[in-house]
Amino acid sequence: MTTALEKLPAYQRAIAKSHLGSCGADYQGLAKPLIAVVNTWNEIVPGHCHLRELAAEVKKGIHEAGGYPLEFNTIAICDGIAQGHGGMHYVLPSRELIADSIEAMIAGHGIFDGMVLLGSCDKIVPGLLMAAARINIPAIVVTGGPMINQIKPWQSKEARQKFLKDEISEAELFNITMAYYPSAGVCPFLGTANTMCLVAEALGMSLSGSATMPAQSANRKRAAFRSGQAVMRLLKENVRPRDIMTQSAFHNAIALVAGIGGSLNSILHLPAIAHECELTVNFTDFDRISRTTPLIVRVSPNSTEYTVADLDRVGGIPAVLKELMPALKTNALTVDGLSLRELLLGAPTADGEIIRPFQNPFAVEGGIAVLTGNLAPAGAVVKSSAVAPELWFYPGTAKVFESEEACAQAIEAGQVKTGDILVIRNEGPIGGPGMREMHRITELVMKLKNIAIITDGRFSGASAGLSVGYLSPEAAAGGPIAFVKDGDKIIIDLKNRSIDWQISEAEFAERKKVGYGHQKQEQSRFLRLYAENTAPAARGAVRQISSPVEVKE
Repeated sequence: MTTALEKLPAYQRAIAKSHLGSCGADYQGLAKPLIAVVNTWNEIVPGHCHLRELAAEVKKGIHEAGGYPLEFNTIAICDGIAQGHGGMHYVLPSRELIADSIEAMIAGHGIFDGMVLLGSCDKIVPGLLMAAARINIPAIVVTGGPMINQIKPWQSKEARQKFLKDEISEAELFNITMAYYPSAGVCPFLGTANTMCLVAEALGMSLSGSATMPAQSANRKRAAFRSGQAVMRLLKENVRPRDIMTQSAFHNAIALVAGIGGSLNSILHLPAIAHECELTVNFTDFDRISRTTPLIVRVSPNSTEYTVADLDRVGGIPAVLKELMPALKTNALTVDGLSLRELLLGAPTADGEIIRPFQNPFAVEGGIAVLTGNLAPAGAVVKSSAVAPELWFYPGTAKVFESEEACAQAIEAGQVKTGDILVIRNEGPIGGPGMREMHRITELVMKLKNIAIITDGRFSGASAGLSVGYLSPEAAAGGPIAFVKDGDKIIIDLKNRSIDWQISEAEFAERKKVGYGHQKQEQSRFLRLYAENTAPAARGAVRQISSPVEVKE
């Protein structure tokens, strides 16, 4: 094959090789296909602080298979550190920054024939997949793997509640938390980070069985090495990300999220990845597929005992997908070079405790419900697998807050009571800006009973309870949530997928005449730019292009 470097004009090719030589590249090696090793390593994020070691294994695999690896980095923000303060405004927008930075490095240099993308956490894996789809050269994703927790999920949650009640000190909480998060790797529970790593495998973009391999295991290093080899095979066969991430693959990814009770943030990320593939995935796809896909997996936060590392020991994603086969499109291609059906022929069967058979599930429907009604004309989303049965029908009284901080202050001041519905607005992609997670709110209300949350913001994958988010259209876009007042009655009905604001058309019209005067004055130029160019949550909060250039939806 003629490599990308060899296609450059002769003089520019010579200069490019000279610059690469200044970085230590071997002249003979530059005659081989150049593979970008796109790393998101840093010393801040637990899921990323070990990725240098995995990148080294990837490079060995590339070398052995006849390629020449060149590594560069991009950013990664830790959702856990960004929670509960202004930093969370930047987390979702970082997804686009990651995809853009990779495009800039690959297209800007014009020398790469393929990519291996390493990442682990919430917005990073989606950003990598978006870049792979956008650039569409042979590519494979290597995820960092989950930690192996030393204490149970319930013990970690108990410690956090004790700290909130001033029953243990910060140092005591630190020591207990270190037993739950004991090493490098993805946080143990099935939050957005692990969900998106598992989704990468279900989409066919990571090697089969690799997503649940523990971070510090020999298997994880072997998977990185084999991924380096695999990208060379993909290059030889000219198999590109859009050949793998087809409409069938997105169906399978949604079915996996439903079947495992995965993070609601997948309803933002899968549409965004599909958008880069020039395909369409929306809220209704999640609801439709979830209705016909049983919930067959129970790990934290849907279990107090088991984590993603436990899922690995009972067969990982191959075992889950094998049980979900009746709900899948098994003709989908994978980076393993086989169809999903071929891959699953030798997969383990359900253990019955962590993974149940398709015909004997934990619940007959998947873990995601999309609600519509006069409060959410374009939809709102709830993790139904994490809602107690007695809360599936919930009539309550609105208590309205213009920000996450205002709501947190009211909870801590004892101003929230049973039967309240906490309506938190101005937290959408535009109004936030950046659509913050309301995870700290869901933790604070755990000590209260029968409390619901409705927001145009979003939730952490670790959130539980009656938490309805991603409401669209958001307040800042003039959605109905902008006109809700304290004392209004709202009925949430999960069975019938409805969210009904008890208001007459005449009263609603009067409130709209008065208008909505709570727009934020954002100082950050970056966040202002994001707010001005982002699409609604119902479209994945992807970037909107306002130029006359035609964009395929």
